[in-house]
Amino acid sequence: MKEKELIEKAIEAREFSYAPYSGFKVGAALEGADGEIYQGCNIENAAYTPCNCAERTALFKAVSEGKRKFKKIAVVGWSAQEEKAKDYCPPCGVCRQVLREFVNPKEFQIVVAKDIVDYKVYTLEELLPESFGPENLQ
Repeated sequence: MKEKELIEKAIEAREFSYAPYSGFKVGAALEGADGEIYQGCNIENAAYTPCNCAERTALFKAVSEGKRKFKKIAVVGWSAQEEKAKDYCPPCGVCRQVLREFVNPKEFQIVVAKDIVDYKVYTLEELLPESFGPENLQ
């Protein structure tokens, strides 16, 4: 899938965000190796610690359906009071590490976008250098 289509899916997923505390709504769209798309949004909780990021929501949906190989993910996020993003919304460190479990960091792409024309593409290795993965435990 092209980046712009994946970004559109992430923007669509953002609309389902449950962010009553921060007001910062995030959407993600994860592309599986088979081309299937898994959408996720951030889900907050009054206790804060049990919150879940959009990237992990999308990944956990895919893994719970038996998927284990992925190509790329698009991530968008901005305040609920704003009409559009002012800046890029890269995955947090926890999401980067969770993604690392299932992907080749040299190949997996992370698309961070303000909209469908203003975006950047990174590999996971660029955003999580010297990462720790399953092969470190063999």
